[in-house]
Amino acid sequence: MAGKDVVEERVIREEYKIWRKNTPFLYDLVMVHALEWPSLTVQWLPAVTRLEGKDYALHWLVLGTHTSDEQNHLVIARAQIPSNDQFDALQSDSEKGEFGGFGSATGKIEMEIKINHEGEVNRARYMPQNPSVIATKTPSADVLVFDYTKHPSEPDPSGECNPDLRLRGHQKEGYGLSWNSNLSGHLLSASDDHTVCLWDISAGPKEGKIVDAKAIFTGHSAVVEDVAWHLLHESLFGSVADDQKLMIWDTRSNTTSKPSHSVNAHPAEVNCLAFNPYSEFILATGSADKTVALWDLRNLKLKLHSFESHKDEIFQVHWSPHNETILASSGTDRRLNMWDLSKIGEEQSAEDVQDGPPELLVGTLLFRFQCADMLSYFFTLQEIDQLS
Repeated sequence: MAGKDVVEERVIREEYKIWRKNTPFLYDLVMVHALEWPSLTVQWLPAVTRLEGKDYALHWLVLGTHTSDEQNHLVIARAQIPSNDQFDALQSDSEKGEFGGFGSATGKIEMEIKINHEGEVNRARYMPQNPSVIATKTPSADVLVFDYTKHPSEPDPSGECNPDLRLRGHQKEGYGLSWNSNLSGHLLSASDDHTVCLWDISAGPKEGKIVDAKAIFTGHSAVVEDVAWHLLHESLFGSVADDQKLMIWDTRSNTTSKPSHSVNAHPAEVNCLAFNPYSEFILATGSADKTVALWDLRNLKLKLHSFESHKDEIFQVHWSPHNETILASSGTDRRLNMWDLSKIGEEQSAEDVQDGPPELLVGTLLFRFQCADMLSYFFTLQEIDQLS
């Protein structure tokens, strides 16, 4: 390992130690679980089970493995989360990986279902209308669909991958994946082949398990990094790419080669986007230029605001499901920043300026390891806080 890398690793470890030591003062609860293999994706499933007489609730996560040339799996994990009234933030059990104590409840995460997968799982997303149906991005061009209720809890020892559907249309792999929350079965996928594919799995396969793309959108001139359906309009979606563009598409249009709107969103690659779940006009993009941009669909010629605090590329942005002005971003600087749009432009003291712009609600939430989906993980933990 080069000298520079050794120093950087030492800094990372020291930062992590400081963060871990202070977790009782930062959070009501932190549960740490070491995975056998890294996961490029994480998403909480919406199901919650409360057991009579127990001081915890059961929740489930979707994970995927990224192994060193060994068999990969799509994983459903079960998390035992204590109820709110059991939290005591100043208690901890470092041996169990629990920071923030809780009554007699035992917080733990267990791998419940493993399904053989073709190569690493680049991304996995459940269908909102039927959460047991999960789409995955693979290292190949195909997108796979699994109904995990139709698979045994232990994988086939042969290693054979047996998806319920195989979606065709791309020529290369990718990461972006988005289910339509308003139209059941409608799935978008972004790819390194410069395209976005749309499938309707509710129509079923024409033969065997193969479903061909309903439409292929070809407006970008470089790798398409991410794609997202508009949350309030069933026919609108956005895509971002290494060509530095944000494109807005309408599936009702007669053309799939030209978007409804296209804007040069950043001076570098655009890695991610997210539509606000409360406002039909507001969306955010994250870029390799280390900034998050805020946009209004009514006037994409003018960027509403640029959020600046990250020290490296931004790979995910995510809106709070509970507050329309709260936005979070994460990137390769190992930071998760939370922003409050309502504080943009507020006056600051000279001392506060040193901590960042006024809209930086919470900064430098440190994670030891980079995770493409850390925002999905973080905000759904806030949902758990309301559900438990």
